[in-house]
Amino acid sequence: MLASDQGATHCLFARVDQGTAPAVMRPLRRALILDCDGYETPLFSADGRHMAVCGNAYGNSVQVFEFPSLHRVMATTLGDPNPGYPYPQEWLDQMTSWSRHNIAFGPQPGVLWIATPAGVLVEVDVETHHATEHDVLTGSRLSALAATASGGFVVAGSEGELVLLSVLSDSTQSRPTSRDVSRAAAVAFLEATAEVPDDGADLETHLVLTDGTRTWEADDLATVTTAGATDPTWLQLQAAINKANRCR
Repeated sequence: MLASDQGATHCLFARVDQGTAPAVMRPLRRALILDCDGYETPLFSADGRHMAVCGNAYGNSVQVFEFPSLHRVMATTLGDPNPGYPYPQEWLDQMTSWSRHNIAFGPQPGVLWIATPAGVLVEVDVETHHATEHDVLTGSRLSALAATASGGFVVAGSEGELVLLSVLSDSTQSRPTSRDVSRAAAVAFLEATAEVPDDGADLETHLVLTDGTRTWEADDLATVTTAGATDPTWLQLQAAINKANRCR
């Protein structure tokens, strides 16, 4: 689940309680915090060991996190960052040249695929950051990319093309193995956190937040009063609010 507030987006995880009808989602304390807003739905790899988040209203970014650790292993911006509101036409042209539905995990563990406006698919090892380009639709912008249940890809082009691709690799894992690994990752995540109390009306006071590099308890954020220009927007805002409240 994604929830945005005060210059940040919380990526929330939940346990599904299937003992009730209908099933109930119970939020967990461990959560990701992303700068600003405008993100697409997070995407998990088939083996559950990585999660990718694409978006940000101010720049077409891609971040990849290990799961269940939530350690960030890759962060990049596709094209030049968008300077913000309001949007002159040249900024709009820059933003719309990249699709927001242009990433997918393939069958190989730890490999993210990115569709580009140049008609090229980029294969990226999220640990080493090594990238390999594959020509798919020369002269046509790739407008969408999605993985299939069988381990291939469906690619859409800006001129109405639709291409089905297969990925051949000796390292491709079998689907049962991927399911076992992803199940183990989910269990490990559940065991490392706890549910938010049923009476936890103020959700943020119960969250343990990480941006993939640093971790903040709720008490940490309630007392922070300093943040630098290189810190995320949400942290700068939180520090300014806390400082103003102290001065009252």
